[in-house]
Amino acid sequence: MQVIARVKTMAVLPDSEPLFSERCTDVMIVDEAGGEFIEVSQHGNGDLGKIQINPEEWPVLRETIDRMIGECK
Repeated sequence: MQVIARVKTMAVLPDSEPLFSERCTDVMIVDEAGGEFIEVSQHGNGDLGKIQINPEEWPVLRETIDRMIGECK
């Protein structure tokens, strides 16, 4: 049996903020038995189903999403 380590979640947030910050955006690989896909979520936002993107964070968020898409199997 071969065992591997995979990145499942990455956090995008201002450098000065903690991981529990409401400004933290999680990019996660999810598999609900139909194949892997990417889920983007923000836990500080009270509006479920909505994410808010600061123009300054967009380049890093886009790069992270692209990276995680590449990690999907």
